[in-house]
Amino acid sequence: MNHNTPTFGGETPSPLSPRPLSHLTDVHRRVYSAAQLRAHGVPAATAAAQCRPGGPWQQLLPGVYVLHPGPPTSEERLHAALLYAGRPAPERAKAVPAQGEAHAAPVEAVVTGLAALALHRFSSAPPLISLDRIDMLVPRTRRLRSTGFVRLVRAQVMPVPEPVAGVPVAPVPRAVADAVAQLTDAHAVRRLLTEAVRGGHCEPAALVRELTQARLLTRAHVVDAVDSLLAEGRAIAENRLYEMVRVHELPDPLWNVDLRLPGGPHIGGVDAYWPDQAVAVELDTRAPRQGRRRRDEEEDEQWCEYTHKRETLERLGITVVHLTPRKLREAMEQQATVVRTALMASADREPASYVVVLPR
Repeated sequence: MNHNTPTFGGETPSPLSPRPLSHLTDVHRRVYSAAQLRAHGVPAATAAAQCRPGGPWQQLLPGVYVLHPGPPTSEERLHAALLYAGRPAPERAKAVPAQGEAHAAPVEAVVTGLAALALHRFSSAPPLISLDRIDMLVPRTRRLRSTGFVRLVRAQVMPVPEPVAGVPVAPVPRAVADAVAQLTDAHAVRRLLTEAVRGGHCEPAALVRELTQARLLTRAHVVDAVDSLLAEGRAIAENRLYEMVRVHELPDPLWNVDLRLPGGPHIGGVDAYWPDQAVAVELDTRAPRQGRRRRDEEEDEQWCEYTHKRETLERLGITVVHLTPRKLREAMEQQATVVRTALMASADREPASYVVVLPR
């Protein structure tokens, strides 16, 4: 008997499976949808009979079966959730592209929330086996309901999934936002946000954007965690800036200084300044925090202040190099070249106006 073929109380189904199962992984040999069982010659009535009390199978979710008794493993539960949430709508399932016609299948379901973060190997997320619910991200228009251990999260626009161990998983910013939406523990929220940034999974701005779109910045404990996140993100970016100067052997600048006109007004602070070359580096660690009028006003004020400072410095003949945390993380060598070029070009420029440099 083919050991890859589902059996029923010791009997082999008839007719024999029309599709070989040798291509399936172990979990695929244990968890099936009703459609997959039918494709292998197992009618719905037979599957239901196998799931009677004391039977050899179990129905984990509507239309999804595990082919053994006893508790399912976390891998089986995850695969069952994908089969349940990822089944195409009937009209899509019936649509067959014409011969030679290729269409990218729309994404029907993506693991998100704490389950996704567990797959992304977040130490601050519980392991899959301890999760009561698995969050599945589905298109807003799907006619499907949360059931059993599957909680559906509806998306206006589905993100491009990231494959993790062969499983379609939501990108970290979206997975964190969906996890935070279910959490009321401020400490747990803070740990997730901090690990996302400190672990190099994403930039603070991407996280804040997802939290904003999910309307989570109306919750005090989330806002407090975001404030800590932004401070964390800035500290990481500053460390990368120090590393860039050291590793790529740039001249040592004056770090974190305020610039003033002699006897005049305060111009503003910069993260690094080379006075002999009149070159300043400024990190832009601002994050979008839309959603409330007060936040928008704060952002406008910050942007106007930043723009005014940059224009003032450039009028004084000081070159301002604008760096973002993402640029430092993904293209540090390229950013070092930009700074080095600005330092070398100072010899060909008119001397800058004198400014007073003070510690910030």
